[in-house]
Amino acid sequence: MNWIAVVIVSAMVGELLLSALADYFNRRSMRPELPPEFAGWYDPHRYRKAQQYQVVNTRFGWLSALVQTSLLLGMWFGRGFALLDGWVRSWELAPVPSGLLFIAALGLLISIASLPLRLYRTFVIEQRFGFNRTTWGTFAADQIKGLFLAVLLGTPLLAGILLFFEHAGEKAWLYCWLAVTVYMLVVQFVAPTWIMPLFNKFVPLENGELRDAILSYARSIRFPLENVFVMDGSRRSAKSNAFFTGFGRNKRIVLFDTLVEKHSTTELVAVLAHEMGHYRMKHVLWSLAAGVAQSGVMFFLLSLMIETPGLYSAFYVHTPSIYTGLVFFALLYAPAEFFSGLLIRLLSRRHEHQADRFAVETTGDPGSMSDALKKLSVQNLSNLLPHRLYVFLNYSHPPVLDRIRAITGMRNPRSSHTGPTGTVTPGAGSAAVQPAQRGWYDRL
Repeated sequence: MNWIAVVIVSAMVGELLLSALADYFNRRSMRPELPPEFAGWYDPHRYRKAQQYQVVNTRFGWLSALVQTSLLLGMWFGRGFALLDGWVRSWELAPVPSGLLFIAALGLLISIASLPLRLYRTFVIEQRFGFNRTTWGTFAADQIKGLFLAVLLGTPLLAGILLFFEHAGEKAWLYCWLAVTVYMLVVQFVAPTWIMPLFNKFVPLENGELRDAILSYARSIRFPLENVFVMDGSRRSAKSNAFFTGFGRNKRIVLFDTLVEKHSTTELVAVLAHEMGHYRMKHVLWSLAAGVAQSGVMFFLLSLMIETPGLYSAFYVHTPSIYTGLVFFALLYAPAEFFSGLLIRLLSRRHEHQADRFAVETTGDPGSMSDALKKLSVQNLSNLLPHRLYVFLNYSHPPVLDRIRAITGMRNPRSSHTGPTGTVTPGAGSAAVQPAQRGWYDRL
């Protein structure tokens, strides 16, 4: 193996070992005692079920990682990349069509290899713990639609990248960066109205107490909100969530139907206040800027490595090409992506705390925000006591107890909340949603 192969293999092994250490500490951090903040919310049986859910998912994560790593190493050291490249070259196509064929064939192989794992997660693990509502027909339709979108959206972008690196010389990385930036902006803009409805139904929230309360709150903070949408999340899962996506006229705040079904009006207003906080505090733009910066660094490094002979010989490919260089560089870039991902998740966790504070300060109702988080955690069987190393490596959101304790520190004499039964306590009516004086981007 040359130095590039050593770097890639070492990074793969190192990440596996670090993940194993984080998983070990995460398992050790579980406690049979329920945190006092959740007293009255979790019954003992469901709390044990939540911990069992974490254990099962950890084991499955390890199985997935081992299978995927084994397949990659088998493809690599079994000369699979060289064989695939030889097959593509036998078609005697131009460089760009050859690259599209190579990457499409590789993507298809990866999709087929990962299909059993996706099926097992959906129809065994999620089914076992009462979450799965996906039918076999819905699952198949999702795969077909995903493939269609990958071809429709990915082919022009990939063709452009191949063309730039074939013909644009030293500035190819810059043109690719600009193209990908435009692509990201366009997808963010059209996703709410053109892409997401391919997978789910989005209907405006019907007239009534909840809609009136949400629109009243939006007006009170001068947030331009014409409608809130309810998504049929129950079509695939019993889990609940909410998210904000899009820009300008295409921006949407979306509630899962399972969330609307199980939460009180004041809790849902608090959830929406959190989502509006992300927009007001420009977290969407920060997230997009981080993605743009990351892609710029990646393309610049790619431009330095794509003509390095060792990149190809590391994978037993003796005739360099732009398309194989893209794939091999992606594996070499993984360590840098790992560390940049840590920074992005750190920023995301900070944004979540800021959005929580925005929701509390503008509704004057910390109890409802806290209760919404507790109820979501119980419904989704969340891990209440994750280890700090595991959080640092994997979490885009702070642990729920950290969020609840931060919110508790914001409490004031006029706060109100709903109890575990969802009963509204005095003072939690319409006055609670008035202000005390900001993709798919965010999920609560």
